[in-house]
Amino acid sequence: MANNLLIVHVDIAVKPEEVPEFLAATEVNAAASRAEPGILRFDVLSDRDDPAHVVLVEIYRDQAAVDAHKQTAHYAEWNDKVAFMMARPRQRARYVNSSPDDESF
Repeated sequence: MANNLLIVHVDIAVKPEEVPEFLAATEVNAAASRAEPGILRFDVLSDRDDPAHVVLVEIYRDQAAVDAHKQTAHYAEWNDKVAFMMARPRQRARYVNSSPDDESF
């Protein structure tokens, strides 16, 4: 089987005074996202040396799962709630898995 998983890393700089509220709102979104059928993982990572640096690691079955995620109420609510908490616009990098093969999912 071809490797078709879509892995997205979202790099976020949070305003330092907003970190606790940002993480709380992000966890609500992440928990709801993990329940979506097309999402295999949705991790929230905090930089050990800089708590205001957060990375989301999202693993989707395919582009259709990404599109479905963007249409959910929980994503829209998160997006609106945290927009002012970011020190700069978030940055995304998109990857395809080279290993392991998709058949393991």
